[in-house]
Amino acid sequence: MKIVVLDGYTENPGDISWDEMKKLGELTVYDRTPAELTQMRIGDAELVITNKTAITADILLHCPNVKYIGVLATGYNVIDIAAAKERNIPVCNIPTYGTTAVAQFVMALLLEICHHVAAHSASVKNGDWSACADFCYWNYPLMELAGKTMGIIGFGRIGQATAKLAAAFGMKILAYDEYPNETGKLYGTYVSLDQLYAESDVISLHCPLFPSTEGMINKKSIAKMKDGVILINTSRGPLIVEQDLADALNNKKVAYAACDVVSTEPIRPDNPLLGCYHSIITPHIAWAPKESRQRLMDIAVSNVKAFLCGAPENRVNF
Repeated sequence: MKIVVLDGYTENPGDISWDEMKKLGELTVYDRTPAELTQMRIGDAELVITNKTAITADILLHCPNVKYIGVLATGYNVIDIAAAKERNIPVCNIPTYGTTAVAQFVMALLLEICHHVAAHSASVKNGDWSACADFCYWNYPLMELAGKTMGIIGFGRIGQATAKLAAAFGMKILAYDEYPNETGKLYGTYVSLDQLYAESDVISLHCPLFPSTEGMINKKSIAKMKDGVILINTSRGPLIVEQDLADALNNKKVAYAACDVVSTEPIRPDNPLLGCYHSIITPHIAWAPKESRQRLMDIAVSNVKAFLCGAPENRVNF
């Protein structure tokens, strides 16, 4: 059984092992695969593992041996899942590996906005404290989270994990999800999207990218938000119309935005958020602690084992 990993570097830059996957077949791992090489590299492999390398209907047409597609991520929009279903090829994702890591990263972004830790440390190292007439100073407004409201759009595992951390800081939690569930009621209050926009001091995005959610944060929805709202996106870049957010940052409707994802990745030099003073942009790393990536590897191996046993797990294209 031939297994090919098309873009394994971000999952494993060398600090974890492919050994368990090697036990399941003849394994070939590529760090990265340009689009024009995808078909050739899949070749006659039966199992294909991808992260961000697209697998289109045309590729599947020209690679008839493919029997399984595994995604080294939760999102699977890079796969033509309908075309895979037509060929009875299960597409299996990894839905739970990064819950803790992403929730933690949301709070890291929010706490940086509250306290500007990096900027104050740089100021001290630049000599500003040594030259200060007082025993302390601050170069930015500082903010407590207790008593403020966090609105979470998309209240699945990661949204709820984020809610638990925010609640520990004394925040009130409002939640919006297309499919509310009883578990969610333990961690937040479900409200309409308009109420969430109107009442939240902080809004954190945790919803998948679908046609219904693409561009949901735009000038119209931003206009419904509180003046001075903080917006955090660790989900999918295209949820936001970036020029509209940049405009809102520049006119101070949005006080701060922190984005770990953008519409095109790697980020383009002309992305309008790069020119915004009150924005934090990180290179899609919320998911990437070693512990999280090891869980991802373990589940990827488990998914392949389940497929080989005739009972695919985490299938997304029934």
